[in-house]
Amino acid sequence: MSDQAHRTASDRETERGNDFDRARDQAQRMQIHSESGVLFEQAMAQTRMAICLADPNQEDQPIVFVNRAFRELTGYEEDEIVGRNCRFLQGPGTDPAQVRKLREAIASEDVVVVELLNYRKDGSTFWNALHLGPIYNEDGSVRYLFGSQWDVTDVHAARADEKHARMMEREISHRMKNMFAVISSIVTMTGKLDGAEGLAEKINARIRSLGRAHEAMLEVSFTEGPTDPRKLFEDLLTPYAPQGRDSLTLTGGKVPLDSNVVSVLALTLHELAINAVKHGAFAAQEGHVSLEWQVIDGSDGDGRLRLLWTETGGADPGPGPERHGVGMTIIGRMLAMGEGEIRYDWRAEGLHVDIQFPTSI
Repeated sequence: MSDQAHRTASDRETERGNDFDRARDQAQRMQIHSESGVLFEQAMAQTRMAICLADPNQEDQPIVFVNRAFRELTGYEEDEIVGRNCRFLQGPGTDPAQVRKLREAIASEDVVVVELLNYRKDGSTFWNALHLGPIYNEDGSVRYLFGSQWDVTDVHAARADEKHARMMEREISHRMKNMFAVISSIVTMTGKLDGAEGLAEKINARIRSLGRAHEAMLEVSFTEGPTDPRKLFEDLLTPYAPQGRDSLTLTGGKVPLDSNVVSVLALTLHELAINAVKHGAFAAQEGHVSLEWQVIDGSDGDGRLRLLWTETGGADPGPGPERHGVGMTIIGRMLAMGEGEIRYDWRAEGLHVDIQFPTSI
Protein backbone atom coordinates (compact mmCIF):
# COMPACT_ATOMS: atom_id res chain seq x y z
CA MET A 1 0.00 0.00 0.00
CA SER A 2 2.76 2.45 0.93
CA ASP A 3 4.60 1.76 -2.37
CA GLN A 4 1.41 2.36 -4.34
CA ALA A 5 0.73 5.55 -2.41
CA HIS A 6 4.30 6.68 -3.03
CA ARG A 7 4.00 6.00 -6.77
CA THR A 8 0.69 7.84 -6.94
CA ALA A 9 2.11 10.89 -5.19
CA SER A 10 5.15 10.80 -7.46
CA ASP A 11 2.93 10.57 -10.52
CA ARG A 12 0.95 13.56 -9.35
CA GLU A 13 4.13 15.57 -8.83
CA THR A 14 5.33 14.67 -12.33
CA GLU A 15 1.96 15.64 -13.76
CA ARG A 16 2.08 19.03 -12.05
CA GLY A 17 5.54 19.61 -13.45
CA ASN A 18 4.34 18.71 -16.93
CA ASP A 19 1.44 21.13 -16.57
CA PHE A 20 3.82 23.93 -15.55
CA ASP A 21 6.06 23.32 -18.58
CA ARG A 22 3.04 23.13 -20.86
CA ALA A 23 1.73 26.41 -19.43
CA ARG A 24 5.01 28.18 -20.15
CA ASP A 25 5.02 26.89 -23.75
CA GLN A 26 1.41 27.89 -24.35
CA ALA A 27 1.94 31.34 -22.83
CA GLN A 28 4.81 31.95 -25.26
CA ARG A 29 2.79 30.64 -28.21
CA MET A 30 -0.19 32.85 -27.35
CA GLN A 31 2.07 35.86 -26.68
CA ILE A 32 0.76 36.24 -23.14
CA HIS A 33 2.91 37.57 -20.29
CA SER A 34 4.80 34.43 -19.21
CA GLU A 35 3.76 34.45 -15.55
CA SER A 36 0.18 35.35 -16.47
CA GLY A 37 0.15 32.50 -18.99
CA VAL A 38 1.26 30.00 -16.37
CA LEU A 39 -1.44 31.23 -14.00
CA PHE A 40 -3.93 30.98 -16.86
CA GLU A 41 -3.14 27.34 -17.65
CA GLN A 42 -2.96 26.37 -14.00
CA ALA A 43 -6.35 27.98 -13.32
CA MET A 44 -7.91 26.34 -16.38
CA ALA A 45 -6.55 22.98 -15.25
CA GLN A 46 -8.54 23.25 -12.01
CA THR A 47 -11.92 23.32 -13.74
CA ARG A 48 -13.63 20.15 -14.91
CA MET A 49 -15.09 22.02 -17.88
CA ALA A 50 -13.27 21.30 -21.15
CA ILE A 51 -11.96 24.59 -22.54
CA CYS A 52 -10.19 25.68 -25.70
CA LEU A 53 -9.15 28.94 -27.38
CA ALA A 54 -8.96 29.45 -31.15
CA ASP A 55 -7.29 32.31 -33.01
CA PRO A 56 -9.71 33.89 -35.54
CA ASN A 57 -6.91 36.03 -36.94
CA GLN A 58 -5.01 33.04 -38.34
CA GLU A 59 -5.91 31.05 -41.42
CA ASP A 60 -8.59 28.43 -40.67
CA GLN A 61 -8.95 29.68 -37.06
CA PRO A 62 -6.64 27.10 -35.41
CA ILE A 63 -6.89 26.03 -31.77
CA VAL A 64 -4.08 27.64 -29.74
CA PHE A 65 -4.94 26.45 -26.23
CA VAL A 66 -6.68 23.45 -24.64
CA ASN A 67 -6.85 22.39 -21.01
CA ARG A 68 -6.53 18.92 -19.57
CA ALA A 69 -10.30 18.38 -19.39
CA PHE A 70 -10.52 18.95 -23.15
CA ARG A 71 -7.81 16.39 -23.83
CA GLU A 72 -9.47 13.86 -21.54
CA LEU A 73 -12.88 14.45 -23.14
CA THR A 74 -11.66 13.97 -26.71
CA GLY A 75 -8.85 11.43 -26.21
CA TYR A 76 -6.36 13.51 -28.20
CA GLU A 77 -2.98 14.72 -26.99
CA GLU A 78 -2.12 18.41 -27.07
CA ASP A 79 0.16 18.15 -30.11
CA GLU A 80 -2.68 16.44 -31.98
CA ILE A 81 -5.06 19.34 -31.26
CA VAL A 82 -3.18 22.65 -31.29
CA GLY A 83 -2.93 24.10 -34.78
CA ARG A 84 -6.07 22.38 -36.07
CA ASN A 85 -9.54 23.78 -36.62
CA CYS A 86 -12.06 22.38 -34.13
CA ARG A 87 -14.02 20.75 -36.97
CA PHE A 88 -11.74 17.72 -36.63
CA LEU A 89 -14.11 16.57 -33.86
CA GLN A 90 -17.02 16.46 -36.31
CA GLY A 91 -18.12 13.38 -38.24
CA PRO A 92 -20.88 11.93 -40.41
CA GLY A 93 -23.48 12.22 -37.64
CA THR A 94 -22.81 15.90 -36.85
CA ASP A 95 -25.80 18.12 -37.68
CA PRO A 96 -24.81 20.60 -40.45
CA ALA A 97 -27.46 23.06 -39.21
CA GLN A 98 -25.74 23.32 -35.82
CA VAL A 99 -22.35 23.75 -37.50
CA ARG A 100 -23.81 26.50 -39.65
CA LYS A 101 -25.14 28.19 -36.51
CA LEU A 102 -21.61 28.17 -35.10
CA ARG A 103 -20.14 29.70 -38.26
CA GLU A 104 -22.76 32.44 -38.29
CA ALA A 105 -22.07 33.26 -34.63
CA ILE A 106 -18.32 33.49 -35.32
CA ALA A 107 -18.89 35.75 -38.32
CA SER A 108 -21.20 38.07 -36.34
CA GLU A 109 -19.14 37.93 -33.10
CA ASP A 110 -22.09 36.49 -31.17
CA VAL A 111 -22.21 34.26 -28.11
CA VAL A 112 -23.89 30.95 -28.95
CA VAL A 113 -24.73 27.61 -27.32
CA VAL A 114 -25.24 24.54 -29.50
CA GLU A 115 -25.29 20.78 -29.07
CA LEU A 116 -23.14 18.80 -31.47
CA LEU A 117 -22.49 15.12 -31.96
CA ASN A 118 -18.68 14.93 -31.79
CA TYR A 119 -16.19 12.11 -32.24
CA ARG A 120 -13.32 11.10 -29.96
CA LYS A 121 -9.96 9.87 -31.18
CA ASP A 122 -11.06 6.24 -30.71
CA GLY A 123 -14.12 6.82 -32.90
CA SER A 124 -16.69 6.84 -30.09
CA THR A 125 -19.28 9.64 -30.10
CA PHE A 126 -20.51 12.06 -27.46
CA TRP A 127 -23.02 14.89 -27.36
CA ASN A 128 -21.17 18.14 -26.80
CA ALA A 129 -22.90 21.19 -25.26
CA LEU A 130 -20.63 23.83 -26.77
CA HIS A 131 -20.62 27.44 -25.51
CA LEU A 132 -18.73 29.71 -27.93
CA GLY A 133 -18.03 33.44 -27.76
CA PRO A 134 -15.46 36.10 -28.67
CA ILE A 135 -12.76 37.55 -26.42
CA TYR A 136 -12.00 41.16 -27.35
CA ASN A 137 -8.88 43.28 -27.33
CA GLU A 138 -9.12 46.70 -25.69
CA ASP A 139 -9.65 48.29 -29.14
CA GLY A 140 -12.77 46.17 -29.71
CA SER A 141 -11.20 43.69 -32.15
CA VAL A 142 -11.56 39.95 -31.55
CA ARG A 143 -8.44 38.31 -30.17
CA TYR A 144 -9.64 34.77 -29.43
CA LEU A 145 -12.69 32.55 -29.73
CA PHE A 146 -13.50 30.99 -26.36
CA GLY A 147 -15.14 27.55 -26.34
CA SER A 148 -16.27 25.41 -23.43
CA GLN A 149 -17.50 21.84 -23.88
CA TRP A 150 -19.56 19.59 -21.68
CA ASP A 151 -20.39 15.95 -22.40
CA VAL A 152 -24.21 15.83 -22.22
CA THR A 153 -24.65 12.41 -23.80
CA ASP A 154 -26.57 10.94 -20.87
CA VAL A 155 -28.71 14.01 -20.39
CA HIS A 156 -29.35 14.30 -24.13
CA ALA A 157 -31.00 10.88 -24.14
CA ALA A 158 -33.43 12.05 -21.45
CA ARG A 159 -34.19 15.47 -22.97
CA ALA A 160 -37.91 14.78 -23.23
CA ASP A 161 -38.11 14.34 -19.47
CA GLU A 162 -38.59 17.72 -17.78
CA LYS A 163 -36.97 16.53 -14.58
CA HIS A 164 -33.79 15.58 -16.40
CA ALA A 165 -33.85 18.81 -18.40
CA ARG A 166 -33.97 20.86 -15.22
CA MET A 167 -31.15 18.76 -13.79
CA MET A 168 -29.03 19.66 -16.80
CA GLU A 169 -29.91 23.33 -16.36
CA ARG A 170 -28.75 23.30 -12.74
CA GLU A 171 -25.58 21.40 -13.54
CA ILE A 172 -24.64 23.69 -16.43
CA SER A 173 -25.45 26.72 -14.27
CA HIS A 174 -23.20 25.46 -11.49
CA ARG A 175 -20.33 24.69 -13.83
CA MET A 176 -20.66 27.92 -15.77
CA LYS A 177 -20.69 29.97 -12.56
CA ASN A 178 -17.44 28.27 -11.60
CA MET A 179 -16.02 28.93 -15.05
CA PHE A 180 -16.94 32.63 -14.97
CA ALA A 181 -15.38 32.87 -11.50
CA VAL A 182 -12.16 31.30 -12.78
CA ILE A 183 -12.05 33.63 -15.78
CA SER A 184 -12.65 36.64 -13.54
CA SER A 185 -9.82 35.64 -11.22
CA ILE A 186 -7.49 35.19 -14.21
CA VAL A 187 -8.36 38.67 -15.48
CA THR A 188 -7.77 40.13 -12.02
CA MET A 189 -4.41 38.38 -11.59
CA THR A 190 -3.29 39.38 -15.10
CA GLY A 191 -4.31 42.98 -14.47
CA LYS A 192 -2.27 43.12 -11.28
CA LEU A 193 0.77 41.48 -12.89
CA ASP A 194 0.66 43.77 -15.92
CA GLY A 195 -0.28 46.94 -14.02
CA ALA A 196 -3.71 47.24 -15.65
CA GLU A 197 -6.10 46.92 -12.71
CA GLY A 198 -8.53 49.47 -14.16
CA LEU A 199 -8.83 47.61 -17.46
CA ALA A 200 -9.19 44.30 -15.61
CA GLU A 201 -12.15 45.66 -13.61
CA LYS A 202 -13.88 46.85 -16.79
CA ILE A 203 -13.47 43.41 -18.33
CA ASN A 204 -14.69 41.74 -15.13
CA ALA A 205 -17.82 43.90 -15.14
CA ARG A 206 -18.68 42.61 -18.61
CA ILE A 207 -17.92 39.05 -17.53
CA ARG A 208 -20.35 39.42 -14.61
CA SER A 209 -23.04 40.69 -16.97
CA LEU A 210 -22.51 37.72 -19.27
CA GLY A 211 -22.74 35.45 -16.23
CA ARG A 212 -26.09 36.91 -15.23
CA ALA A 213 -27.26 36.63 -18.84
CA HIS A 214 -26.19 33.00 -18.90
CA GLU A 215 -28.60 32.22 -16.07
CA ALA A 216 -31.46 33.76 -18.03
CA MET A 217 -30.26 32.06 -21.21
CA LEU A 218 -30.67 28.66 -19.54
CA GLU A 219 -34.26 29.54 -18.68
CA VAL A 220 -34.87 30.44 -22.31
CA SER A 221 -33.29 27.20 -23.51
CA PHE A 222 -35.72 25.10 -21.45
CA THR A 223 -38.82 27.22 -22.00
CA GLU A 224 -41.16 26.89 -24.96
CA GLY A 225 -42.91 29.96 -26.29
CA PRO A 226 -42.59 33.60 -25.17
CA THR A 227 -40.48 34.44 -22.11
CA ASP A 228 -40.82 37.19 -19.50
CA PRO A 229 -37.41 38.95 -19.31
CA ARG A 230 -38.30 40.94 -16.16
CA LYS A 231 -36.07 38.91 -13.82
CA LEU A 232 -33.16 39.20 -16.25
CA PHE A 233 -33.56 42.98 -16.35
CA GLU A 234 -33.81 43.20 -12.56
CA ASP A 235 -30.69 41.07 -12.07
CA LEU A 236 -28.73 43.13 -14.61
CA LEU A 237 -29.74 46.62 -13.49
CA THR A 238 -30.36 46.47 -9.73
CA PRO A 239 -26.63 46.31 -8.79
CA TYR A 240 -26.09 49.70 -10.48
CA ALA A 241 -29.24 51.46 -9.18
CA PRO A 242 -28.64 53.86 -6.23
CA GLN A 243 -31.77 52.66 -4.39
CA GLY A 244 -31.89 49.16 -5.79
CA ARG A 245 -35.19 48.00 -7.23
CA ASP A 246 -36.89 51.27 -6.18
CA SER A 247 -34.78 53.12 -8.77
CA LEU A 248 -36.28 51.05 -11.59
CA THR A 249 -39.61 50.84 -13.39
CA LEU A 250 -39.92 47.76 -15.62
CA THR A 251 -42.90 47.57 -17.95
CA GLY A 252 -43.63 44.79 -20.42
CA GLY A 253 -44.79 41.23 -20.80
CA LYS A 254 -43.66 37.96 -22.33
CA VAL A 255 -41.75 38.18 -25.59
CA PRO A 256 -40.13 35.55 -27.85
CA LEU A 257 -36.40 35.37 -27.13
CA ASP A 258 -33.58 33.06 -28.09
CA SER A 259 -30.29 32.63 -26.25
CA ASN A 260 -28.34 34.90 -28.61
CA VAL A 261 -30.81 37.75 -28.09
CA VAL A 262 -30.40 37.35 -24.31
CA SER A 263 -26.63 37.78 -24.63
CA VAL A 264 -27.02 40.95 -26.69
CA LEU A 265 -29.60 42.28 -24.22
CA ALA A 266 -27.30 41.66 -21.28
CA LEU A 267 -24.28 43.49 -22.69
CA THR A 268 -26.40 46.33 -24.07
CA LEU A 269 -28.11 47.01 -20.72
CA HIS A 270 -24.80 46.66 -18.89
CA GLU A 271 -23.23 49.40 -21.01
CA LEU A 272 -26.28 51.67 -20.59
CA ALA A 273 -26.21 51.13 -16.82
CA ILE A 274 -22.49 51.92 -16.62
CA ASN A 275 -23.11 55.13 -18.59
CA ALA A 276 -25.96 56.02 -16.19
CA VAL A 277 -23.66 55.51 -13.20
CA LYS A 278 -20.98 57.76 -14.68
CA HIS A 279 -23.04 60.46 -16.38
CA GLY A 280 -26.76 59.88 -15.91
CA ALA A 281 -29.61 58.91 -13.61
CA PHE A 282 -27.73 56.37 -11.51
CA ALA A 283 -25.17 59.02 -10.56
CA ALA A 284 -27.83 60.72 -8.37
CA GLN A 285 -29.50 59.24 -5.29
CA GLU A 286 -32.96 60.15 -6.63
CA GLY A 287 -32.19 59.10 -10.18
CA HIS A 288 -34.57 56.71 -11.91
CA VAL A 289 -34.57 54.50 -15.00
CA SER A 290 -37.69 53.30 -16.77
CA LEU A 291 -37.36 50.33 -19.15
CA GLU A 292 -40.25 49.33 -21.40
CA TRP A 293 -40.28 46.45 -23.86
CA GLN A 294 -42.67 45.09 -26.46
CA VAL A 295 -42.75 43.28 -29.79
CA ILE A 296 -43.54 45.46 -32.81
CA ASP A 297 -43.94 44.69 -36.52
CA GLY A 298 -40.83 45.25 -38.57
CA SER A 299 -40.76 46.59 -42.11
CA ASP A 300 -40.34 43.03 -43.41
CA GLY A 301 -43.37 41.81 -41.44
CA ASP A 302 -41.30 39.93 -38.86
CA GLY A 303 -41.54 40.79 -35.17
CA ARG A 304 -38.90 43.01 -33.63
CA LEU A 305 -38.15 43.57 -29.96
CA ARG A 306 -38.29 47.22 -28.96
CA LEU A 307 -36.79 48.58 -25.73
CA LEU A 308 -37.30 52.14 -24.50
CA TRP A 309 -34.75 53.29 -21.88
CA THR A 310 -35.68 56.54 -20.10
CA GLU A 311 -33.56 58.28 -17.45
CA THR A 312 -34.87 60.96 -15.05
CA GLY A 313 -33.63 62.61 -11.87
CA GLY A 314 -30.00 62.88 -12.90
CA ALA A 315 -27.88 65.72 -14.20
CA ASP A 316 -28.55 67.27 -17.60
CA PRO A 317 -26.60 65.02 -19.99
CA GLY A 318 -26.00 67.88 -22.40
CA PRO A 319 -25.97 67.44 -26.18
CA GLY A 320 -24.34 64.00 -26.05
CA PRO A 321 -20.75 62.83 -26.46
CA GLU A 322 -18.72 64.13 -29.36
CA ARG A 323 -17.51 60.58 -29.96
CA HIS A 324 -18.65 57.18 -28.83
CA GLY A 325 -16.70 55.45 -26.11
CA VAL A 326 -15.87 51.74 -25.99
CA GLY A 327 -19.24 50.88 -24.42
CA MET A 328 -21.32 52.57 -27.11
CA THR A 329 -19.07 51.10 -29.80
CA ILE A 330 -19.67 47.59 -28.45
CA ILE A 331 -23.45 48.16 -28.31
CA GLY A 332 -23.58 49.56 -31.84
CA ARG A 333 -21.47 46.78 -33.29
CA MET A 334 -23.47 43.97 -31.67
CA LEU A 335 -26.83 45.43 -32.66
CA ALA A 336 -25.72 46.19 -36.23
CA MET A 337 -24.50 42.64 -36.77
CA GLY A 338 -27.87 41.34 -35.60
CA GLU A 339 -29.72 43.76 -37.90
CA GLY A 340 -30.67 45.90 -34.94
CA GLU A 341 -30.48 49.64 -34.36
CA ILE A 342 -30.16 52.10 -31.49
CA ARG A 343 -31.06 55.79 -31.22
CA TYR A 344 -29.88 58.15 -28.48
CA ASP A 345 -31.77 61.29 -27.45
CA TRP A 346 -29.94 63.44 -24.87
CA ARG A 347 -32.80 65.43 -23.34
CA ALA A 348 -32.51 67.90 -20.47
CA GLU A 349 -34.34 65.55 -18.07
CA GLY A 350 -32.16 62.59 -18.99
CA LEU A 351 -31.04 60.20 -21.70
CA HIS A 352 -33.69 58.44 -23.81
CA VAL A 353 -32.67 55.38 -25.82
CA ASP A 354 -34.73 53.50 -28.42
CA ILE A 355 -33.44 50.01 -29.25
CA GLN A 356 -34.90 47.63 -31.84
CA PHE A 357 -33.67 44.26 -33.04
CA PRO A 358 -35.05 40.88 -34.20
CA THR A 359 -36.45 38.49 -31.60
CA SER A 360 -34.17 35.81 -33.03
CA ILE A 361 -30.58 36.38 -34.13
